[in-house]
Amino acid sequence: MAPSEPAVGPVLEIGTHWRQLVRSWGVGRNFHAVTDPDSVSLQFDLEETGRTLTVRFMTTKRLLVAFVTDGNFLRHDQLALAAAASNAWNTEQLNPMLSVWDVRGPRPCLAGVCDLPLTCRVTQADFDALASDWVERARQMFTRCHQVFQL
Repeated sequence: MAPSEPAVGPVLEIGTHWRQLVRSWGVGRNFHAVTDPDSVSLQFDLEETGRTLTVRFMTTKRLLVAFVTDGNFLRHDQLALAAAASNAWNTEQLNPMLSVWDVRGPRPCLAGVCDLPLTCRVTQADFDALASDWVERARQMFTRCHQVFQL
């Protein structure tokens, strides 16, 4: 059994340091950030579709949640297609992430959701790698939804 690599930088608890972790990750990637009392939102271009993705980090009682959307509201006649696209993505990836959402909004939209327990402890480098993976999967997911399903 090979020894694990030593952690680079301090190990931080997500529940206490999530804002610091998110902001540092965003700054390192030149993402535009908007902070409010409950969340940190970062925006980045999805060049393949001409849209902008927003990843909003917030907490629940037990989780850090990353909610990703392209800001495109679905028409009523797109709901079944969006549900099919979500089902196809989640089945192929073996990691449910995409769904049709209508949470606190005027109309449904496609959204990707990832989460971590607030009790997790990570280094900044580990958080950066994880958040970057989430964003890369979101890029692929929304690009596919736009190009294949015209959503």
